[in-house]
Amino acid sequence: MLSVEKIGGTSMSRHIDVLNNIWLQPKNGSLYNRIFVVSAYSGVTDQLLEHKKTGAAGVYSCFAEAEQDDAWQQQLLHARDSLMRINQQMFKGQELKLANDFIEHRIEGAAGCMQSLHNLCSYGHFQLESQLDTVREMLASIGEAHSAFNSVLLLKQQGIKARMVDLTGWNLESPLAFDEMIQQSFADLDPAREMLIATGYTHCRESLMKTFDRGYSEMTFSRIATALGADEAIIHKEFHLSSADPRIVGEDNVVTLGMSNFDVADQLSNLGMEAIHPKAARGLRQAGIPLRIKNTFEPEHSGTLISQDYCNPRPCVEIIAGRKDVFGIEVFDQEMLGNPSYDIGITGLLKQLKIDVVNKEADANSITFYVAGNRKMINRIVRLIEEEYPSADVNVHNIALISAIGSDIKVKGMLARTVSALSEADISVLALHQTLRQVEMQCVVAESDYEAAIRALHAALVEEEDHGNVIRGAA
Repeated sequence: MLSVEKIGGTSMSRHIDVLNNIWLQPKNGSLYNRIFVVSAYSGVTDQLLEHKKTGAAGVYSCFAEAEQDDAWQQQLLHARDSLMRINQQMFKGQELKLANDFIEHRIEGAAGCMQSLHNLCSYGHFQLESQLDTVREMLASIGEAHSAFNSVLLLKQQGIKARMVDLTGWNLESPLAFDEMIQQSFADLDPAREMLIATGYTHCRESLMKTFDRGYSEMTFSRIATALGADEAIIHKEFHLSSADPRIVGEDNVVTLGMSNFDVADQLSNLGMEAIHPKAARGLRQAGIPLRIKNTFEPEHSGTLISQDYCNPRPCVEIIAGRKDVFGIEVFDQEMLGNPSYDIGITGLLKQLKIDVVNKEADANSITFYVAGNRKMINRIVRLIEEEYPSADVNVHNIALISAIGSDIKVKGMLARTVSALSEADISVLALHQTLRQVEMQCVVAESDYEAAIRALHAALVEEEDHGNVIRGAA
């Protein structure tokens, strides 16, 4: 049986745990017949691009903004030094030299390319903006190549036959189509004889980052699994897929899910708590490949099995999740009634700035978009909306979204119990959404009430329910 497995950045940073808990753990009696897709070590992509949450400058953002000619060069040197510090933590002697030489080669190549591009674009006929997507992808690829190369070195130290599958397209004359790139890269390899370590980034004609930005590693993972006909896809994370964040509700109160479905996974993704990127999940779903979410640090636990057809036989809430880095952008205009241009136009502006829309609601004269992003981007989108619709009043609210999610939450009195639980915790409900599909109910509360709301709803909708082995049992 062939499994394709992805290891996230936080897990990769604890390389000894990954080695002992994943790579050295036989599956079906063998260390082989497993292909691993690895992310960059934790924090590396933030340094190469920009900080995902705060927006703090990285190499790419310094290069793109070009406020100081040498700023991106300094950032690139800082990133190189950081990558080499990781190497020093992992290796000594000849292996350390190999690891440092590899990353030095990639950094020097990127620096030379970026400097040449900078010089070329000093002429008016060439525009830097047209090349920024390519620069972003090149920089992102360095992190995944670094972790894949180091992983192979580490495995070879243990006497394991391992090979790096470099999908970054480094020195490739022209990009191939996504599927063709994967097919060619794996064509002459035998996972039954070698442990294959693939880069999470794939250079291809479709330019993955244009569509998926930092979700590219999960697309690579999904496409490898479907292209090679994997029997199972596995994602190794630093936590279990549980009924809530144990840091908020307490480890003794959470329930680890044994089974779930892709619909639930999509709802979690919408809240920024990705089990897997929705479009990556779609490929697995269509190919009939089940997905297992495992905790890197509890290898004996079988994790959560996510499949297409699973539905809890007893309707109930399985997960209380939330997001507090959310802004409610409320647009009010008396001219809005019967005019769809507001919805279409504002959605276009949000897409243009690549701001994630978590939810939206509307009445006769107003529409509110619940979006995730840093304050700088929110201020920018507000200015654009005000310029586009000068007669509208635009207000921004700092809020948190709390969701009750399950494969079937069609339970009588669910809304009443939800509002009652929040009221008893002295939390005001600012808005409430429930879809006809009955897989998610979403509450809007003040940002300051985020953790209290999670605890209140988990106690009322999960802890007080007798779920038995339906979601507690291992798959």
